[in-house]
Amino acid sequence: MNEEAIVTLDPAKFDALIGDQRAAEFAERLAKSRAALNGRTLWHVNSTAQGGGVAEMLQSVLCYLPGAGIDTRWLVIDGDDDFFELTKGIHKLLHGEPGGIAHLGSTEREVYERPLRAQLDEIVGVIRPGDPVILHDPQTLGLAPLLSRAGADVIWTCHVGSDLANEHTRLVWDFLRPYIAATRTQIFSRPQYIWEGLRRSSTAVVPPCLDAFSPKNQRLDSTAVHAILAAAGVVGGNGRGPAVYLRQDGSKASVVNKARLVEIAPVPPDAPLVCQVSRWDPLKDHAGVMRAFASYVPEEFDAHLLLAGPSPEAVPDDPEGQATFEELRTAWKSLPVAVRERVHLCSLPMDDVDENAAIVNAIQRRSDVVVQKSLAEGFGLTVAEAMWKGRPVVGSRVGGIQDQIEDGETGLLVEANDDAAFGGAVSRLLSDRDFAGAIGRAAHARVGDEYLAPVFLSRYLALIA
Repeated sequence: MNEEAIVTLDPAKFDALIGDQRAAEFAERLAKSRAALNGRTLWHVNSTAQGGGVAEMLQSVLCYLPGAGIDTRWLVIDGDDDFFELTKGIHKLLHGEPGGIAHLGSTEREVYERPLRAQLDEIVGVIRPGDPVILHDPQTLGLAPLLSRAGADVIWTCHVGSDLANEHTRLVWDFLRPYIAATRTQIFSRPQYIWEGLRRSSTAVVPPCLDAFSPKNQRLDSTAVHAILAAAGVVGGNGRGPAVYLRQDGSKASVVNKARLVEIAPVPPDAPLVCQVSRWDPLKDHAGVMRAFASYVPEEFDAHLLLAGPSPEAVPDDPEGQATFEELRTAWKSLPVAVRERVHLCSLPMDDVDENAAIVNAIQRRSDVVVQKSLAEGFGLTVAEAMWKGRPVVGSRVGGIQDQIEDGETGLLVEANDDAAFGGAVSRLLSDRDFAGAIGRAAHARVGDEYLAPVFLSRYLALIA
Protein backbone atom coordinates (compact mmCIF):
# COMPACT_ATOMS: atom_id res chain seq x y z
CA MET A 1 0.00 0.00 0.00
CA ASN A 2 1.18 3.51 -0.80
CA GLU A 3 -0.05 6.87 0.37
CA GLU A 4 -0.16 9.53 -2.32
CA ALA A 5 0.59 13.13 -1.44
CA ILE A 6 -2.28 15.60 -1.81
CA VAL A 7 -1.45 19.20 -2.67
CA THR A 8 -3.35 21.82 -0.67
CA LEU A 9 -5.21 24.34 -2.85
CA ASP A 10 -7.70 27.10 -2.07
CA PRO A 11 -11.22 26.17 -3.26
CA ALA A 12 -11.93 29.88 -3.78
CA LYS A 13 -9.99 29.52 -7.05
CA PHE A 14 -13.30 28.45 -8.61
CA ASP A 15 -15.21 31.59 -7.62
CA ALA A 16 -14.56 33.42 -10.89
CA LEU A 17 -15.65 30.37 -12.92
CA ILE A 18 -18.87 29.48 -11.14
CA GLY A 19 -20.27 32.88 -10.13
CA ASP A 20 -21.05 34.46 -6.77
CA GLN A 21 -24.12 32.43 -5.83
CA ARG A 22 -22.62 29.03 -6.59
CA ALA A 23 -19.35 30.06 -4.96
CA ALA A 24 -21.20 31.00 -1.75
CA GLU A 25 -23.10 27.70 -1.78
CA PHE A 26 -19.85 25.76 -2.25
CA ALA A 27 -18.15 27.63 0.61
CA GLU A 28 -21.14 26.91 2.88
CA ARG A 29 -21.04 23.21 2.00
CA LEU A 30 -17.33 23.03 2.79
CA ALA A 31 -17.88 24.73 6.16
CA LYS A 32 -20.78 22.42 7.11
CA SER A 33 -18.77 19.35 6.12
CA ARG A 34 -15.75 20.46 8.12
CA ALA A 35 -17.99 20.79 11.17
CA ALA A 36 -19.75 17.46 10.54
CA LEU A 37 -16.47 15.56 10.22
CA ASN A 38 -15.36 17.07 13.55
CA GLY A 39 -11.73 16.03 13.40
CA ARG A 40 -12.20 12.81 11.44
CA THR A 41 -10.07 12.06 8.38
CA LEU A 42 -11.72 11.47 5.01
CA TRP A 43 -9.97 8.65 3.14
CA HIS A 44 -10.03 7.67 -0.54
CA VAL A 45 -8.67 4.27 -1.58
CA ASN A 46 -8.12 3.08 -5.17
CA SER A 47 -5.85 0.75 -7.13
CA THR A 48 -3.48 2.99 -9.11
CA ALA A 49 -1.91 6.40 -8.71
CA GLN A 50 -1.70 7.08 -12.44
CA GLY A 51 -3.02 6.05 -15.83
CA GLY A 52 -6.76 5.98 -15.25
CA GLY A 53 -9.61 8.43 -14.92
CA VAL A 54 -10.22 7.73 -11.23
CA ALA A 55 -6.57 8.32 -10.32
CA GLU A 56 -6.48 11.53 -12.35
CA MET A 57 -9.64 12.81 -10.73
CA LEU A 58 -8.42 12.05 -7.21
CA GLN A 59 -5.09 13.69 -7.88
CA SER A 60 -6.64 16.91 -9.16
CA VAL A 61 -9.81 17.24 -7.06
CA LEU A 62 -8.95 16.10 -3.52
CA CYS A 63 -6.52 19.00 -3.06
CA TYR A 64 -9.39 21.47 -2.50
CA LEU A 65 -10.55 19.65 0.64
CA PRO A 66 -7.45 20.25 2.80
CA GLY A 67 -7.56 23.76 1.39
CA ALA A 68 -10.93 24.06 3.17
CA GLY A 69 -9.60 22.56 6.41
CA ILE A 70 -10.94 19.03 5.76
CA ASP A 71 -8.31 16.41 6.57
CA THR A 72 -8.14 14.19 3.48
CA ARG A 73 -5.77 11.33 2.60
CA TRP A 74 -5.37 9.01 -0.39
CA LEU A 75 -4.20 5.39 -0.31
CA VAL A 76 -3.34 3.16 -3.29
CA ILE A 77 -3.49 -0.59 -2.77
CA ASP A 78 -0.99 -3.12 -4.09
CA GLY A 79 -1.89 -6.25 -6.01
CA ASP A 80 -0.16 -9.12 -7.77
CA ASP A 81 -0.55 -10.04 -11.43
CA ASP A 82 -3.30 -12.57 -10.73
CA PHE A 83 -5.27 -9.98 -8.76
CA PHE A 84 -5.16 -7.39 -11.51
CA GLU A 85 -5.91 -9.99 -14.19
CA LEU A 86 -9.01 -11.00 -12.25
CA THR A 87 -10.16 -7.44 -11.51
CA LYS A 88 -9.69 -6.47 -15.16
CA GLY A 89 -12.08 -9.28 -16.05
CA ILE A 90 -14.48 -8.10 -13.34
CA HIS A 91 -14.30 -4.60 -14.81
CA LYS A 92 -15.42 -5.96 -18.19
CA LEU A 93 -18.21 -8.01 -16.64
CA LEU A 94 -19.58 -4.89 -14.91
CA HIS A 95 -19.74 -3.28 -18.34
CA GLY A 96 -21.93 -6.20 -19.43
CA GLU A 97 -19.14 -7.57 -21.63
CA PRO A 98 -17.49 -11.02 -21.54
CA GLY A 99 -14.49 -10.71 -19.26
CA GLY A 100 -12.76 -13.96 -20.10
CA ILE A 101 -14.30 -15.32 -16.89
CA ALA A 102 -17.01 -17.96 -16.99
CA HIS A 103 -17.05 -18.74 -13.28
CA LEU A 104 -16.37 -16.80 -10.09
CA GLY A 105 -15.95 -19.23 -7.22
CA SER A 106 -13.75 -19.94 -4.22
CA THR A 107 -10.53 -19.96 -6.24
CA GLU A 108 -11.23 -16.53 -7.70
CA ARG A 109 -12.29 -15.26 -4.27
CA GLU A 110 -8.96 -16.28 -2.81
CA VAL A 111 -7.09 -14.57 -5.66
CA TYR A 112 -9.15 -11.45 -4.97
CA GLU A 113 -8.91 -11.40 -1.17
CA ARG A 114 -5.32 -12.54 -0.62
CA PRO A 115 -3.50 -9.29 -1.53
CA LEU A 116 -6.16 -7.22 0.26
CA ARG A 117 -5.75 -9.24 3.50
CA ALA A 118 -1.98 -8.79 3.25
CA GLN A 119 -2.40 -5.02 3.45
CA LEU A 120 -5.02 -4.94 6.19
CA ASP A 121 -2.69 -4.30 9.13
CA GLU A 122 -1.06 -1.47 7.26
CA ILE A 123 -4.39 0.14 6.38
CA VAL A 124 -6.02 -0.36 9.79
CA GLY A 125 -2.90 1.10 11.34
CA VAL A 126 -3.66 4.54 9.88
CA ILE A 127 -7.46 4.62 9.58
CA ARG A 128 -9.21 5.41 12.88
CA PRO A 129 -12.66 4.26 14.03
CA GLY A 130 -15.28 6.70 12.79
CA ASP A 131 -13.29 7.82 9.76
CA PRO A 132 -15.26 7.79 6.50
CA VAL A 133 -13.46 5.68 3.88
CA ILE A 134 -14.40 5.89 0.20
CA LEU A 135 -13.39 2.77 -1.74
CA HIS A 136 -13.23 3.15 -5.51
CA ASP A 137 -14.28 0.41 -7.95
CA PRO A 138 -14.13 -3.40 -7.61
CA GLN A 139 -10.41 -3.60 -6.87
CA THR A 140 -10.84 -2.10 -3.40
CA LEU A 141 -14.34 -3.29 -2.47
CA GLY A 142 -12.97 -6.44 -0.80
CA LEU A 143 -11.55 -4.22 1.95
CA ALA A 144 -15.05 -3.18 3.07
CA PRO A 145 -15.73 -5.96 5.64
CA LEU A 146 -12.25 -5.63 7.11
CA LEU A 147 -12.47 -1.86 7.44
CA SER A 148 -16.03 -1.97 8.78
CA ARG A 149 -14.99 -4.35 11.54
CA ALA A 150 -12.18 -1.93 12.39
CA GLY A 151 -14.78 0.81 12.94
CA ALA A 152 -14.56 2.80 9.72
CA ASP A 153 -17.66 4.11 7.92
CA VAL A 154 -17.25 2.61 4.46
CA ILE A 155 -18.66 4.07 1.25
CA TRP A 156 -18.16 2.32 -2.08
CA THR A 157 -18.03 4.21 -5.37
CA CYS A 158 -18.50 2.29 -8.62
CA HIS A 159 -17.43 4.24 -11.69
CA VAL A 160 -18.40 1.56 -14.23
CA GLY A 161 -21.57 -0.26 -15.16
CA SER A 162 -24.00 -1.33 -17.84
CA ASP A 163 -27.29 0.25 -18.89
CA LEU A 164 -28.85 -3.21 -19.11
CA ALA A 165 -28.27 -6.11 -16.74
CA ASN A 166 -27.27 -9.42 -18.33
CA GLU A 167 -25.61 -12.70 -17.39
CA HIS A 168 -22.20 -10.98 -17.17
CA THR A 169 -23.26 -8.22 -14.79
CA ARG A 170 -25.24 -10.64 -12.61
CA LEU A 171 -22.28 -13.02 -12.38
CA VAL A 172 -20.04 -10.35 -10.95
CA TRP A 173 -22.77 -8.75 -8.80
CA ASP A 174 -23.26 -12.10 -7.03
CA PHE A 175 -19.51 -12.39 -6.49
CA LEU A 176 -19.20 -8.90 -4.99
CA ARG A 177 -22.42 -8.74 -2.92
CA PRO A 178 -20.86 -10.09 0.31
CA TYR A 179 -18.54 -7.07 0.36
CA ILE A 180 -21.34 -4.62 -0.47
CA ALA A 181 -23.10 -5.68 2.73
CA ALA A 182 -20.30 -4.05 4.75
CA THR A 183 -20.72 -0.63 3.12
CA ARG A 184 -22.96 2.15 4.44
CA THR A 185 -23.63 3.66 1.02
CA GLN A 186 -23.00 2.76 -2.62
CA ILE A 187 -22.35 5.57 -5.09
CA PHE A 188 -22.70 5.14 -8.84
CA SER A 189 -21.77 7.50 -11.65
CA ARG A 190 -25.14 6.98 -13.41
CA PRO A 191 -28.58 5.88 -12.14
CA GLN A 192 -28.63 3.12 -14.76
CA TYR A 193 -25.62 1.47 -13.08
CA ILE A 194 -27.32 0.84 -9.73
CA TRP A 195 -27.42 -2.90 -9.18
CA GLU A 196 -30.54 -4.96 -8.91
CA GLY A 197 -31.33 -5.84 -5.30
CA LEU A 198 -29.63 -2.87 -3.64
CA ARG A 199 -31.71 -0.76 -1.27
CA ARG A 200 -32.36 2.54 -3.04
CA SER A 201 -32.16 4.33 0.31
CA SER A 202 -28.47 3.34 0.55
CA THR A 203 -27.50 4.33 -3.00
CA ALA A 204 -26.60 7.68 -4.54
CA VAL A 205 -25.60 9.00 -7.95
CA VAL A 206 -22.58 11.31 -8.28
CA PRO A 207 -21.11 11.83 -11.77
CA PRO A 208 -17.34 12.45 -12.00
CA CYS A 209 -15.83 15.87 -12.59
CA LEU A 210 -12.75 17.69 -13.82
CA ASP A 211 -10.53 20.34 -12.29
CA ALA A 212 -10.31 23.37 -14.58
CA PHE A 213 -6.92 24.34 -13.11
CA SER A 214 -5.12 20.99 -13.33
CA PRO A 215 -2.30 20.46 -15.85
CA LYS A 216 -4.73 18.53 -18.03
CA ASN A 217 -7.35 21.29 -18.21
CA GLN A 218 -5.65 24.63 -17.51
CA ARG A 219 -5.65 27.28 -20.21
CA LEU A 220 -2.84 27.03 -22.77
CA ASP A 221 -2.35 29.54 -25.55
CA SER A 222 -1.53 28.36 -29.06
CA THR A 223 2.19 29.01 -28.59
CA ALA A 224 2.34 26.82 -25.49
CA VAL A 225 0.28 24.10 -27.18
CA HIS A 226 2.65 23.88 -30.14
CA ALA A 227 5.74 24.08 -27.94
CA ILE A 228 4.55 21.26 -25.66
CA LEU A 229 3.65 18.99 -28.58
CA ALA A 230 6.93 19.70 -30.34
CA ALA A 231 8.95 19.05 -27.17
CA ALA A 232 7.14 15.72 -26.67
CA GLY A 233 7.64 14.79 -30.34
CA VAL A 234 3.89 14.51 -30.98
CA VAL A 235 3.91 16.95 -33.93
CA GLY A 236 6.58 17.98 -36.39
CA GLY A 237 8.47 21.27 -36.34
CA ASN A 238 10.10 23.23 -33.57
CA GLY A 239 8.21 24.98 -30.80
CA ARG A 240 7.98 28.75 -31.07
CA GLY A 241 8.30 29.20 -27.31
CA PRO A 242 8.97 27.33 -24.05
CA ALA A 243 7.09 24.07 -23.44
CA VAL A 244 5.90 25.30 -20.04
CA TYR A 245 2.83 24.43 -17.97
CA LEU A 246 1.77 24.83 -14.32
CA ARG A 247 1.90 21.88 -11.99
CA GLN A 248 -0.94 21.05 -9.62
CA ASP A 249 0.78 23.08 -6.89
CA GLY A 250 1.12 26.14 -9.17
CA SER A 251 4.85 25.83 -9.85
CA LYS A 252 6.17 26.04 -13.41
CA ALA A 253 7.53 23.01 -15.22
CA SER A 254 8.67 22.11 -18.74
CA VAL A 255 7.92 19.09 -20.91
CA VAL A 256 11.15 17.14 -21.32
CA ASN A 257 10.12 13.50 -21.91
CA LYS A 258 9.31 12.21 -25.38
CA ALA A 259 6.27 10.28 -26.50
CA ARG A 260 6.83 7.07 -28.45
CA LEU A 261 5.10 7.19 -31.82
CA VAL A 262 4.22 4.63 -34.42
CA GLU A 263 4.03 6.65 -37.63
CA ILE A 264 5.59 7.21 -41.04
CA ALA A 265 6.20 10.92 -40.39
CA PRO A 266 5.10 13.38 -37.67
CA VAL A 267 1.78 15.21 -37.78
CA PRO A 268 2.33 18.35 -39.91
CA PRO A 269 2.13 21.54 -37.79
CA ASP A 270 -0.99 22.89 -39.53
CA ALA A 271 -2.85 19.72 -40.60
CA PRO A 272 -6.45 19.22 -39.40
CA LEU A 273 -6.27 16.80 -36.48
CA VAL A 274 -8.70 14.23 -35.09
CA CYS A 275 -7.71 12.61 -31.81
CA GLN A 276 -8.81 10.05 -29.28
CA VAL A 277 -7.06 9.96 -25.89
CA SER A 278 -7.74 6.93 -23.71
CA ARG A 279 -6.19 3.91 -22.08
CA TRP A 280 -5.19 1.02 -24.36
CA ASP A 281 -8.31 -0.98 -23.60
CA PRO A 282 -10.26 -3.01 -26.20
CA LEU A 283 -13.48 -1.36 -25.01
CA LYS A 284 -12.14 2.03 -26.16
CA ASP A 285 -12.19 0.64 -29.73
CA HIS A 286 -9.04 2.31 -31.05
CA ALA A 287 -9.07 -0.13 -33.96
CA GLY A 288 -12.63 0.92 -34.80
CA VAL A 289 -11.63 4.59 -34.77
CA MET A 290 -8.78 3.86 -37.14
CA ARG A 291 -10.97 1.75 -39.41
CA ALA A 292 -13.74 4.37 -39.56
CA PHE A 293 -11.26 7.18 -40.19
CA ALA A 294 -9.60 5.25 -42.99
CA SER A 295 -12.88 4.29 -44.68
CA TYR A 296 -15.22 7.24 -44.13
CA VAL A 297 -13.23 10.46 -43.62
CA PRO A 298 -12.44 11.72 -47.15
CA GLU A 299 -8.76 11.98 -48.01
CA GLU A 300 -9.27 15.48 -49.48
CA PHE A 301 -9.70 16.86 -45.94
CA ASP A 302 -5.99 16.04 -45.46
CA ALA A 303 -6.86 15.32 -41.83
CA HIS A 304 -4.63 13.26 -39.54
CA LEU A 305 -5.73 10.86 -36.80
CA LEU A 306 -3.83 10.66 -33.51
CA LEU A 307 -4.62 7.78 -31.13
CA ALA A 308 -2.93 8.56 -27.83
CA GLY A 309 -2.76 6.80 -24.49
CA PRO A 310 -0.47 6.27 -21.51
CA SER A 311 2.64 4.15 -21.85
CA PRO A 312 1.04 0.67 -21.49
CA GLU A 313 3.61 -0.71 -19.07
CA ALA A 314 3.06 2.22 -16.68
CA VAL A 315 -0.53 1.30 -15.73
CA PRO A 316 -0.26 -1.58 -13.23
CA ASP A 317 -3.98 -2.33 -12.88
CA ASP A 318 -4.49 -2.78 -16.65
CA PRO A 319 -2.62 -5.92 -17.75
CA GLU A 320 -4.21 -5.87 -21.23
CA GLY A 321 -2.73 -2.51 -22.20
CA GLN A 322 0.43 -3.78 -23.86
CA ALA A 323 -1.35 -6.50 -25.86
CA THR A 324 -4.01 -4.02 -27.03
CA PHE A 325 -1.36 -1.57 -28.17
CA GLU A 326 0.54 -4.28 -30.07
CA GLU A 327 -2.64 -5.44 -31.81
CA LEU A 328 -3.32 -1.86 -32.82
CA ARG A 329 0.21 -1.51 -34.18
CA THR A 330 -0.33 -4.64 -36.28
CA ALA A 331 -3.62 -3.23 -37.62
CA TRP A 332 -1.88 0.07 -38.43
CA LYS A 333 0.76 -1.76 -40.47
CA SER A 334 -1.97 -3.33 -42.61
CA LEU A 335 -3.37 0.05 -43.71
CA PRO A 336 -2.58 1.32 -47.22
CA VAL A 337 0.47 3.58 -47.17
CA ALA A 338 -1.55 6.66 -48.15
CA VAL A 339 -3.77 6.15 -45.09
CA ARG A 340 -0.94 5.10 -42.80
CA GLU A 341 0.77 8.41 -43.48
CA ARG A 342 -2.16 10.15 -41.79
CA VAL A 343 -2.59 7.84 -38.78
CA HIS A 344 -0.37 8.12 -35.70
CA LEU A 345 -0.21 5.92 -32.59
CA CYS A 346 1.15 7.79 -29.60
CA SER A 347 2.32 6.24 -26.34
CA LEU A 348 2.62 9.09 -23.85
CA PRO A 349 5.35 9.25 -21.18
CA MET A 350 4.24 8.54 -17.62
CA ASP A 351 7.47 9.42 -15.79
CA ASP A 352 5.73 12.57 -14.50
CA VAL A 353 1.94 12.55 -14.19
CA ASP A 354 1.68 16.35 -14.44
CA GLU A 355 3.78 16.33 -17.60
CA ASN A 356 1.62 13.57 -19.07
CA ALA A 357 -1.50 15.60 -18.29
CA ALA A 358 -0.02 18.72 -19.91
CA ILE A 359 0.70 16.78 -23.11
CA VAL A 360 -2.88 15.45 -23.18
CA ASN A 361 -4.14 19.00 -22.65
CA ALA A 362 -2.09 20.22 -25.61
CA ILE A 363 -3.22 17.33 -27.83
CA GLN A 364 -6.89 18.05 -27.17
CA ARG A 365 -6.46 21.80 -27.67
CA ARG A 366 -4.55 21.20 -30.92
CA SER A 367 -7.30 18.89 -32.23
CA ASP A 368 -10.05 20.06 -34.56
CA VAL A 369 -12.26 17.13 -33.51
CA VAL A 370 -11.99 14.91 -30.43
CA VAL A 371 -13.58 11.47 -30.53
CA GLN A 372 -14.45 8.78 -28.00
CA LYS A 373 -15.67 5.71 -29.89
CA SER A 374 -16.03 3.43 -26.89
CA LEU A 375 -17.93 0.16 -27.12
CA ALA A 376 -18.77 0.52 -23.42
CA GLU A 377 -17.97 3.34 -21.06
CA GLY A 378 -18.48 4.02 -17.37
CA PHE A 379 -18.55 7.78 -17.77
CA GLY A 380 -15.82 8.88 -20.18
CA LEU A 381 -14.27 11.90 -18.50
CA THR A 382 -12.06 12.54 -21.54
CA VAL A 383 -15.26 13.73 -23.23
CA ALA A 384 -15.88 16.39 -20.56
CA GLU A 385 -12.21 17.40 -20.72
CA ALA A 386 -12.38 18.01 -24.47
CA MET A 387 -15.72 19.81 -24.11
CA TRP A 388 -14.24 22.14 -21.47
CA LYS A 389 -11.57 23.10 -24.00
CA GLY A 390 -14.27 24.04 -26.51
CA ARG A 391 -13.56 21.09 -28.79
CA PRO A 392 -16.40 19.51 -30.79
CA VAL A 393 -16.69 15.86 -29.74
CA VAL A 394 -18.00 12.79 -31.55
CA GLY A 395 -18.89 10.08 -29.03
CA SER A 396 -20.53 6.68 -28.91
CA ARG A 397 -24.07 6.53 -27.61
CA VAL A 398 -23.01 4.43 -24.61
CA GLY A 399 -22.65 4.89 -20.86
CA GLY A 400 -21.91 8.31 -19.48
CA ILE A 401 -20.91 9.74 -22.87
CA GLN A 402 -24.59 10.13 -23.73
CA ASP A 403 -25.15 11.96 -20.42
CA GLN A 404 -22.53 14.56 -21.27
CA ILE A 405 -23.31 15.15 -24.94
CA GLU A 406 -26.65 16.57 -26.06
CA ASP A 407 -26.67 15.31 -29.64
CA GLY A 408 -26.42 18.12 -32.18
CA GLU A 409 -26.02 20.77 -29.47
CA THR A 410 -22.97 20.04 -27.31
CA GLY A 411 -21.51 17.28 -29.47
CA LEU A 412 -22.48 14.48 -31.85
CA LEU A 413 -23.54 10.98 -30.80
CA VAL A 414 -23.34 7.88 -32.98
CA GLU A 415 -23.97 4.19 -32.42
CA ALA A 416 -20.80 2.52 -31.15
CA ASN A 417 -20.48 0.01 -34.02
CA ASP A 418 -21.56 2.29 -36.87
CA ASP A 419 -18.29 3.17 -38.59
CA ALA A 420 -20.02 5.03 -41.41
CA ALA A 421 -21.98 7.27 -39.04
CA PHE A 422 -18.86 7.90 -37.01
CA GLY A 423 -16.85 8.89 -40.08
CA GLY A 424 -19.74 11.03 -41.30
CA ALA A 425 -19.96 12.90 -37.99
CA VAL A 426 -16.22 13.59 -38.00
CA SER A 427 -16.39 14.74 -41.62
CA ARG A 428 -19.29 17.08 -40.87
CA LEU A 429 -17.31 18.82 -38.14
CA LEU A 430 -14.18 19.07 -40.31
CA SER A 431 -16.10 20.54 -43.22
CA ASP A 432 -18.43 22.93 -41.36
CA ARG A 433 -16.21 24.99 -39.08
CA ASP A 434 -19.03 27.34 -38.04
CA PHE A 435 -21.09 24.40 -36.82
CA ALA A 436 -18.05 22.89 -35.10
CA GLY A 437 -17.34 26.19 -33.35
CA ALA A 438 -20.91 26.50 -32.09
CA ILE A 439 -20.80 22.93 -30.79
CA GLY A 440 -17.53 23.65 -28.99
CA ARG A 441 -18.83 26.77 -27.28
CA ALA A 442 -21.99 25.04 -26.10
CA ALA A 443 -19.92 22.08 -24.87
CA HIS A 444 -17.72 24.36 -22.76
CA ALA A 445 -20.76 25.96 -21.13
CA ARG A 446 -22.33 22.57 -20.32
CA VAL A 447 -19.23 21.36 -18.50
CA GLY A 448 -19.11 24.61 -16.54
CA ASP A 449 -22.65 23.96 -15.34
CA GLU A 450 -22.44 20.23 -14.60
CA TYR A 451 -18.96 18.75 -14.37
CA LEU A 452 -16.57 21.04 -12.49
CA ALA A 453 -15.06 20.04 -9.15
CA PRO A 454 -17.30 22.18 -6.89
CA VAL A 455 -20.42 20.34 -8.10
CA PHE A 456 -18.81 16.91 -7.53
CA LEU A 457 -17.35 17.77 -4.12
CA SER A 458 -20.59 19.34 -2.92
CA ARG A 459 -22.54 16.19 -3.76
CA TYR A 460 -20.03 13.93 -1.99
CA LEU A 461 -19.73 16.13 1.07
CA ALA A 462 -23.49 16.45 1.47
CA LEU A 463 -23.73 12.66 1.46
CA ILE A 464 -20.90 12.22 3.97
CA ALA A 465 -22.24 14.92 6.30
